[in-house]
Amino acid sequence: MPGEVPTPERLREWIRSRRELESVLAQRHRESLRRLETAAAVEALGLAYRAARGLEPPRPTSGLIEQQRWFQRARR
Repeated sequence: MPGEVPTPERLREWIRSRRELESVLAQRHRESLRRLETAAAVEALGLAYRAARGLEPPRPTSGLIEQQRWFQRARR
C-alpha cells in the first residue's frame, strides 16, 4: 500500500527479484538494440524534434547573452 513501510523480508524479496530480472532485462535491451533500424530511429527522432519545436514560438535571441550573465555571476 502507498505510504506503508515495507518489512525487511519484503525488501529482501524486492532485491532478489531485481537481481533475477536484471539479466533478463539486459538481454531484452541488447536484442532490441540489435533489431533497431538506424534509419527508422533517426527519422522518428527527427519527427519528435520537429514536433517539439512547434510547441513554442521561436525566441527573439539565442540566449547567449543570458548565459554570459550567468557565467559572470558564477565567477564572482
